[in-house]
Formats: sequence, C-alpha cells, structure tokens
Amino acid sequence: QVQVVESGGGLGHPGGSLRLSCAASGRSFSIYGMNWFRQAPGKQRELVASINSVGTASYSDSVKGRFTISRDNAKNTVYLQMNSLKPEDTAVYYCNFGTSAGVYWGQGTQVTVSS
Repeated sequence: QVQVVESGGGLGHPGGSLRLSCAASGRSFSIYGMNWFRQAPGKQRELVASINSVGTASYSDSVKGRFTISRDNAKNTVYLQMNSLKPEDTAVYYCNFGTSAGVYWGQGTQVTVSS
C-alpha cells in the first residue's frame, strides 16, 4: 500500500506565489509519472502539470509559464511552484502518482487566490 500526503496551499494573492508538495510512502515501489490536477467549484477535474520518470515536464495552457512541476526521486516527492497567481487558479489541487503498485491520489489541498 502507498500513502500519499499533500501539503502547502492556502490563501494566495493575485500575482503572488504558493508551493505545493506531495510525498508518497509505504512498501517498496517505483514511481513513474507524477501529476497535479485541480478542480474548481462546479467544474471537472483538470490536469495541470505532469512530470515523467526522467524529469520531462508538461503543462496545461492555463498555467504554462507560471507554474513549475519538479520531483525529488530520493524523497518520492513532487512539487508544484505556482507563481503569478490568478483568481482563476482557485481550486482544490490533487497530486497523482503512477506507481508499480497502482495509481494513487493525494487528499487534495485548497488553493484560494484572492485580494
């Protein structure tokens, strides 16, 4: 079994920055892709950023140039650095890991961008 715990988030201001972290732990497993999704009220969950096992990242058009996904394989952790925040970034953010033991999700963390 793999446990996934998110941290970070909270209240950010327009133009400001926040950083999310997500760590996996448990029995021996390999992590392949790491992803960040978000879900705003009344909207479908959307993929925000992905990073594969060799560190190649991709982003949705809505966050490209503002958000950066990174990973620390030694710590089984993925990060999402969010800069130049906009009110439309307000959502619950979820991390997602593809592993040798299956696909696992974090519990979600609220990000609210407001002045």
